[in-house]
Amino acid sequence: MTTPTKEPAGSVITSDFSCTTGANDSRQNRNREMQLIPEAMARAHMDDRLRVAETERRAARLVSARRMQRKAERVSLRARRALAMAVMQ
Repeated sequence: MTTPTKEPAGSVITSDFSCTTGANDSRQNRNREMQLIPEAMARAHMDDRLRVAETERRAARLVSARRMQRKAERVSLRARRALAMAVMQ
């Protein structure tokens, strides 16, 4: 009866197994990152759209404020004219 002292060809040695485990972990991390790319892109797209919407809201508020300012100036001018006409009579 002969007992082999060496591992047969193709057998898994624990040190080799740890190396492939590291490679598998790396591969799994890469796969996980690849799966998360669409989510990251969607988040970036949403952030961009929120930024654009906020800019548009700010612009609309500015336009509205300028419109109200012009209206207030016209009303003030009319009031001054009315007061001047009342004083003249």
